Amino acid sequence: MVRPLIKSIRMIDARRANGYSLLELIITLTVLSILVLGTIPLAQNAVQRQRESRLRESLRMIRNAIDEFKRDTIGACPTGSVTTGNPTRPNVGAAVPADPRSRVVIDDCTIFDAENLDRYPPNLEVLVEGVKVRQRGLNVQGGRGISGDSPQATEVNATEDVIKVYLRELPVDPFTGKPDWKLRSSYQTKDDDTWDDINVFDVRSASDEISLSGDKYSDW
Repeated sequence: MVRPLIKSIRMIDARRANGYSLLELIITLTVLSILVLGTIPLAQNAVQRQRESRLRESLRMIRNAIDEFKRDTIGACPTGSVTTGNPTRPNVGAAVPADPRSRVVIDDCTIFDAENLDRYPPNLEVLVEGVKVRQRGLNVQGGRGISGDSPQATEVNATEDVIKVYLRELPVDPFTGKPDWKLRSSYQTKDDDTWDDINVFDVRSASDEISLSGDKYSDW
């Protein structure tokens, strides 16, 4: 009994030493092919999910800049004015808002036309190029310090123009590769595909691709 068993073991060891059979190679290659084909969709989904995350971040960044610009227009640019003047005076524009996030008021009324009554950005480029602003608060001119011409802390009026920039650069749509965002003004509905050139109330992706959740990126 022992000798036949030892002989069988030696025969198996001999076959293993000679390499795998053709059937074993086919089975191995088939399993590897299935594994590779299964990982390709996972990798593609991972790349698309990363691009979707970048798109959401870009939309959030632009929309936050639009909202911040809008907050800085409250109390600015009375009808017919070229500059804001003193935004705390009761008879000039609106009163200073309670929103503590707005520390300045836009002081260049030439960027708004008669149609843009809501005072949203006239375009996206102005968010990158910046706009002249002045500090919110009383129009106070303080005295000079006792040491030379050092200004007092109460001197809030600057002689030079102060430019505020709302975006460092215009983000690129990760699905189009360009900053070609679809624009919508505050006088348009969400379904309007053509911008009316009045102001920029919202932005959307220009891509017609379908997201992993089944909706279009242009609807985000």
